[in-house]
Amino acid sequence: MSKSIVISNLSKKFTFPIKSASSGWLKNLIAPEIKEIIAVDHISFSVARGERIAFIGPNGAGKSTTIKMLTGILFPTSGSVNILGLDPTKERKKLAYQIGTVFGQRSQLLPNLPLTDSLEFFGVMYDLSDKHIQKRIAELTKLFDLDSFIDQPVRKLSLGQRMRAEVAASLIHKPKIILLDEPTIGLDVVAKKSLRDLLLKINQDEGTTIFLTSHDVGDIESLCDRTIIINHGMIIKDLPTVDLAKTFVIEKYIDLVPATTFHTFADLPEGMKYLIKSPNKITVTVDVTKTSVKESLKQLLDMFDVEDIDVYNADLETVIRHIYERDSTRS
Repeated sequence: MSKSIVISNLSKKFTFPIKSASSGWLKNLIAPEIKEIIAVDHISFSVARGERIAFIGPNGAGKSTTIKMLTGILFPTSGSVNILGLDPTKERKKLAYQIGTVFGQRSQLLPNLPLTDSLEFFGVMYDLSDKHIQKRIAELTKLFDLDSFIDQPVRKLSLGQRMRAEVAASLIHKPKIILLDEPTIGLDVVAKKSLRDLLLKINQDEGTTIFLTSHDVGDIESLCDRTIIINHGMIIKDLPTVDLAKTFVIEKYIDLVPATTFHTFADLPEGMKYLIKSPNKITVTVDVTKTSVKESLKQLLDMFDVEDIDVYNADLETVIRHIYERDSTRS
C-alpha cells in the first residue's frame, strides 16, 4: 500500500532569549541567555493512503508543531517529511493543492458573504475552472446538506452548520489528505455525529486520508482506525485504536443491581474500591494487577444480594489519561 505521509527522525527546536536576573540590562539586551525547547523530538511514522489516523496528546505535546511541519508552515530542525512525494519545505505551493485543512477554532470562510462565495473563492484559489467549481459545489452541497443555508452569510450560521461548511470548503479541490484540528469542538452531540459520518463517507467514497487531532474521545473512536500518542515531543504509543483499551486497561468496572435494595456497604477486599454506593446501584472498580475479575465477582456475590451484574472496561478517555500519567511519571 502506498504511503501518503512519511516522517523520518523529525525534530523541531525553538530558541528564545530569556532575561537573567544576575545580568545587567545591557547584557540582557545585547547578549541575552538563550533557552532551547525541543517541541518535537526525533519522531518517525508513516500513514498509508486512505488511512484514518488520530494524532493525540496533552497540550504542549508537539501535535500542532508537527502539523505545521507537515503543511510547510514550519521548517524542521532535523529529519525529513514527505507528503504525497513532496517535501513541504521546498514544495509548499504544490502541496497546498493536494491537502485540505480544518481548524475547529479558526474559520477560513468569508464571514460577511454567503457560503457560496467562500466555496467559489476556494475553487478559484485552487485554479479550478468555473464548470468544475459549480459541479464540485453541487456535489458538496448534496453530501453535506448545505442547501438550507448555502446562501446565508457565514456569520449567521450555527456552529454545526459552519463546521460542515468548513469541511466542505476544505474539500473543494478533492485533496488526497485532510488535516483536522479539533473539528468538533463546541458542537452538540447530534452535530458531532453528523460531521463524523460525513468524514467517514468522504474517506470511503473518495479515499481521502484523514489525519485528526482531537481531545474528544468520540472523534477518535468513531473516525480513526489507528492512534498515535505523542507526549513531550516523542511518540509514546502507535497502535490500532481498538487496542488502546485492551492494552492499557488496568481497571475493570463492575455494576451491581440489587434484588431489592442495598442497605450496607461492607469494606471491599484489596484491589477493589467503590465508585458508586447507592441503594439501587453499586459500581466497583477492580485493579486487575492486584486481583482478577473472576475472583472479584465471586467475592462481591458473597457480600451482596444481586439481581444483575455488568462488567466493562474503562472508556477510551480514561485509558488515554492513564497512558499520559504513566509517561509523565516515567519522565
